[in-house]
Amino acid sequence: MFGGLTVALVTGVPFGTFIGQHFGWRETFLAVSILGVIALISSLILVPNNIPGRASASLRDQMKVLTHPRLLMIYAITALGYGGVFTAFTFLAPMMQELAGFSPSAVSWILLGYGVSVAIGNVWGGKLADKHGAVSALKFIFAALVVLLLVFQLTASIHYAALATVLVMGVFAFGNVPGLQVYVVQKAEQYTPGAVDVASGLNIAAFNVGIALGSIVGGQTVERYGLAQTPWIGAMIVLVALLLVVLSGRLDKLPRRSAALSPEG
Repeated sequence: MFGGLTVALVTGVPFGTFIGQHFGWRETFLAVSILGVIALISSLILVPNNIPGRASASLRDQMKVLTHPRLLMIYAITALGYGGVFTAFTFLAPMMQELAGFSPSAVSWILLGYGVSVAIGNVWGGKLADKHGAVSALKFIFAALVVLLLVFQLTASIHYAALATVLVMGVFAFGNVPGLQVYVVQKAEQYTPGAVDVASGLNIAAFNVGIALGSIVGGQTVERYGLAQTPWIGAMIVLVALLLVVLSGRLDKLPRRSAALSPEG
């Protein structure tokens, strides 16, 4: 589900832009409505009615999900990781036009290509997390993302170099989605087994907080320093997420009570 959300997030923009440019803004809303109806019908047909559900989490378990330090650390990793990504991604279209010199129609195709990269990254990131574990996968992807954002800082004004950087960056930008979800579920099963679904949902909420954070930071960066400065600012935010992943991985190796950072109560 999380993978579908991220792919839709980055492919919806170019599709909407394409429809708006060629048919008008009303048709864009019509297309969104049609897709919504298709999604509803597909859910009614394809989603089984007899999926076994977990017992409802108690209020105490829900409060632990909201307050447990180890889970809060993962929510922070998610919010900061995507906050860094969206600091640059929010302004990717104007950067590709004003700095790299692409036409508006070309930018729509670039964003679509970025969306394809994101889809590839979701699948690849999941396999990486399965093979090497969530923490190892997250460390590698976040580290690569920091490097790529810094590279984009240098290539943003170089036509085809900017394009290549953006397409590669798409693979890594959302490749950590599976690892983050696996990790939060693992920690929730360890520390709050009665509210695993709640923890997973809060991690998705942290993703949305990251989008808002990135948009705000990116907007302030553009206003104060210009479009060209968003990639390195985003890289610094992702670097904080990487450091938290390293810390969390070290805490995982400690005895359970020590790693929890607080009494189990």
